[in-house]
Amino acid sequence: MMVYKAAVDRDAATVLVIPCFNEEARLSGDDVRALLAEGVRVILVDDGSRDGTAALLQRLEADLPGRVRALILPRNGGKGEAVRAGMRAALDDGAALTGYLDADFATPPEEVLRLRDELLAHGAQVVIGARVRRLGSRIDRRPMRHYLGRIFATAASLALGVGVYDTQCGAKLFRDVPALRAALDAPFTSRWAFDVELLARLLRPASDAPAVPVSAFLEVPLRAWRDVAGSKLRGATMLRAGADLARIALQHRGIGHKQAS
Repeated sequence: MMVYKAAVDRDAATVLVIPCFNEEARLSGDDVRALLAEGVRVILVDDGSRDGTAALLQRLEADLPGRVRALILPRNGGKGEAVRAGMRAALDDGAALTGYLDADFATPPEEVLRLRDELLAHGAQVVIGARVRRLGSRIDRRPMRHYLGRIFATAASLALGVGVYDTQCGAKLFRDVPALRAALDAPFTSRWAFDVELLARLLRPASDAPAVPVSAFLEVPLRAWRDVAGSKLRGATMLRAGADLARIALQHRGIGHKQAS
């Protein structure tokens, strides 16, 4: 398996979070190991799985002590809450950079490591992977998911008030800044549009933490991404996420009005 090699050594401690729900059959220990390059550590979060996922995560923790941590949540709270718990734990552990990716590794390890290096090279505070199908890339995405994703991304851009190509790609990294810590303080209100909610909280914090400026966000087209069988995304989920977007937009706009007054 090819592993992306950084062009420049970096000292920033990076902890990547992988939320897991009933992933016993899909989660690859080899993919997890491929992330453990150049000081990267991994937190595997079990979101109240009903299969053998928790035991699998604990085995990986035992096999890779100090590099992999298993965080076992007592009940299923949704992907957003699993990510939030993992990222809070990462920051508490001293991570200078943290982020998350999906347990199916639709975004391959070398691409996640490249995103980390792009963030560092550009001095960004947030980096977002974007599934852009273009010459030289290998983006394997089912047409229906692509078109639904474009509709959702347009709606998300309107909700956030900034142009974003792909809010729902499951690979994002963040610097440890006050706005990120504030954004992770309260539970997300959306189970499936939490990515947009997190970005909204960074752009307009509810607390007195300085906002992350739009210029500090970086969206990077992926070189490789693939649809993986067993996705939990369904049409009904997209409808619920759409309703969540409307609520996030109202909350986001309300915070902006309070800050302006």
